Amino acid sequence: MFWLVVVAMAVVVGGTALVALGGGGTLPEAVHDRIAARLPQDRPLSRTDVDEIRLPMALRGYRMDEVDDVLDRLGAELALRDTRIAELEATAVLVGSVEANTPEGEEPLPGLEEFTKVTDHRDGGAGL
Repeated sequence: MFWLVVVAMAVVVGGTALVALGGGGTLPEAVHDRIAARLPQDRPLSRTDVDEIRLPMALRGYRMDEVDDVLDRLGAELALRDTRIAELEATAVLVGSVEANTPEGEEPLPGLEEFTKVTDHRDGGAGL
């Protein structure tokens, strides 16, 4: 009776292992998990570049939610930075254009100095 139980267990364990291994076949080759979208090397990063990055996972890798939070914040700060740079460049072009087209000795535009002071105040006093 004991030998019958041992043989039955061996058949069950062997059959389970055979099914788990795909009917006696081999496992497929492992696919390397790599970053699908690479960061551009020829231009500055943008918000869409950060949004498209998906980091590969490993057995003892990282917490996806934490990395996604950091990437979301990084993308938002990049977008804010780009908007601010565009505002400052537009202000510099406006001020330069007005000053270039104003005859010497005349006041360029009433309120232009107040406009530049407001702009300086918004960027922490860095000026144009």
